[in-house]
Amino acid sequence: MEINPQQMSDRARQLQDQVMPQVDEARQNLVDLNRQVVGFIRANPGTCLLGAIAVGFLVGRIASR
Repeated sequence: MEINPQQMSDRARQLQDQVMPQVDEARQNLVDLNRQVVGFIRANPGTCLLGAIAVGFLVGRIASR
């Protein structure tokens, strides 16, 4: 079973047509999530700073073992 370049090109286009809507939806979901996170950080900077310090402390403790 030999596949010629035209068949490979057609199959690649079909796969692209199937995958691209999912990729675009995932990209949009990430953009929305980023907006939500940035909004939360702007609304609660102290809480986020304390959380970052706590996570850093825990990671440091785990890494030092």
